[in-house]
Amino acid sequence: MLLWTVCCMLLAAQESVSEKAQCYQSFNAQDGSCGLLLGEAEVDDCCLNPHYGYKGADGVCQSCRPASWTNWSLWGSCTTSCLEGVQQRQRFCYGLGNCSDTHKLGSLQTRSCEESNCCPEQGGWAEWGQWQACSVSCEMGQKRRERTCSSPPPVCGGSCSGQNIDHASCDTGKVCPVHGSWSDWGAWGPCGASCTTEGSTPPQHYSSRSCNNPAPSINPPGIVCPGPEKREELCVGLPYCAVPGGWGPWSAYSECSVTCGLGQSVRTRPCDSPAPRHGGQFCPGDSISTLICNTHIHCPVNGQWSEWGEWSQCKRAGKTITCKQYSQGIQRRWRTCEHMNWDGAVCPGSIEEHRLCYDIENCRLYGNWSEWGTWGLCQPNCGSTAKKIRTRECVLDLSKYTNPVMINSKLENATFVGKPMARCVRIQEKEMSALCRNVPPCT
Repeated sequence: MLLWTVCCMLLAAQESVSEKAQCYQSFNAQDGSCGLLLGEAEVDDCCLNPHYGYKGADGVCQSCRPASWTNWSLWGSCTTSCLEGVQQRQRFCYGLGNCSDTHKLGSLQTRSCEESNCCPEQGGWAEWGQWQACSVSCEMGQKRRERTCSSPPPVCGGSCSGQNIDHASCDTGKVCPVHGSWSDWGAWGPCGASCTTEGSTPPQHYSSRSCNNPAPSINPPGIVCPGPEKREELCVGLPYCAVPGGWGPWSAYSECSVTCGLGQSVRTRPCDSPAPRHGGQFCPGDSISTLICNTHIHCPVNGQWSEWGEWSQCKRAGKTITCKQYSQGIQRRWRTCEHMNWDGAVCPGSIEEHRLCYDIENCRLYGNWSEWGTWGLCQPNCGSTAKKIRTRECVLDLSKYTNPVMINSKLENATFVGKPMARCVRIQEKEMSALCRNVPPCT
């Protein structure tokens, strides 16, 4: 009966969105994107395969799978680089229907963060030092001086604005000789032909340069450029004259690429009538042509586990064991394999989970207060009123209970369940709250 109901819900969800859409062969459950466009099809036909996705008129990619949550994203960067800020993470619900949220985790979480416990403060420059010697021994050069960022020094990674080195020109009053230097080689002249004949010697081409970069001085005399001012080279590597390609006939369309849902039939044609040679242009157009094919068979939908139910009461042989220090009980909880249909795979793992337990409901137990715990999530997730809370817990003395417990020659930890009558010394503050700082505004 449950399977029939789930099937009907999925079919009803598909019928409610039955329209033309762009059908894709893959859906990325982490970023909600579609990939490998198949073509335009009815949404019902596209979603014969639960691994597919589709885009309607709004351009948003939708998944064909039964609705489920993605994993939480990594925590984002802190909203401030110094002092307290917040960082956020998200998860998304993709698929047909709605995702359950038994534990009310929502789709966005915010927590406080602190990249640095101080903010940078700028420093101030000290006085400039003395000018250093000129960089050349004749004509014009450069001299430099330096200063330090120390009046006052910067704090927490700060700096001083501006440069710590100053440059100025300096004149030695002496004339320097100018030695000749070649200009760059000029462009190669044209070859005698654009393609070569097999068996013949390639033609030559030439390039030249001038001793004017700069020209040598006369007084005082500079050195003339060494080497030749002209060079020659064979025009090697000229291509053979090109032969453009031509299409051969189309093949027949292949069988459908899938055995369920939508797929593709493909046909091809070769570029061999003639084949391009010596750099000739490849055949214009496409060598592959595709058509959408529909098997009209629904693909298997694998089962998805529901969230775990609540733990059962802690009992031993069907009897309650409240406050019994040497008698462990068993708790059980169950989950449901949902959405499995059309010969899909059963959910991996067990439908039932159990654990050892001690029932300490209303037991009189003594303990000591813990240190402050870590700050919890910011609530609400956005806006200037978001707050965080941390608590101190009354840590009970449970040393009289045997834990871990030896079961079948193996040690297992038991869980303490129930709300005891805890006895810790009275303190003024067990819970502390504070505003979260630099929280993004609600949109």
